[in-house]
Amino acid sequence: MEIAENAALVVIDVQKGFEEEFWGKRNNPAAEGNIAALIDLWQETGRPVAFVRHDSVEGSRSPLRVGYEGNAFKDFVEERRGKGGGPELLVTKTVNSAFYGQPSLDGWLTGLDVVQIVIVGIQTNMCNETTARMGGNLGYEVVFPLDAMHTFDLEGPFGWSRSADELSQATAVSLHGGRFATVVTTEEVVKGASVGVR
Repeated sequence: MEIAENAALVVIDVQKGFEEEFWGKRNNPAAEGNIAALIDLWQETGRPVAFVRHDSVEGSRSPLRVGYEGNAFKDFVEERRGKGGGPELLVTKTVNSAFYGQPSLDGWLTGLDVVQIVIVGIQTNMCNETTARMGGNLGYEVVFPLDAMHTFDLEGPFGWSRSADELSQATAVSLHGGRFATVVTTEEVVKGASVGVR
């Protein structure tokens, strides 16, 4: 695959609050390393990067609430912000989709003539999947490196529960099979981004 010269990296909700026991068991311990590698690559090649932060409005219940230490980006993300040679945006949101944040992610991408976005971050089956679906609906070519994100075990209706890995696989099948996004690995993105640089 080829990653466009102006493809945007959308880094979703890589916040300290997700390190708390509140969420339960997570998957993919390699996520942070892969996210960091992609941020570095995007910044080195001057591609645009959008950092998205969830500002929870659920009050004292959420580890992502404004004013709480968990709202801050994880250190490896915060220390990279502002270090790239390309355009950069900070989006804050209170819902799942990064396209419903402020300032407008869609407006920023459109202004840069971006048609391809690469989504990484937390959580795979929540904000990442919602943003990918909406991005696909808006006409973007969405690339979804599954190993550059993670999620948590979850309980649902009827006594059903699914592990973080099972939820990630379900997201991958739904997005890829439903043609909302192309689900790939970080390695494939890295190789594709090298092809896209002249």
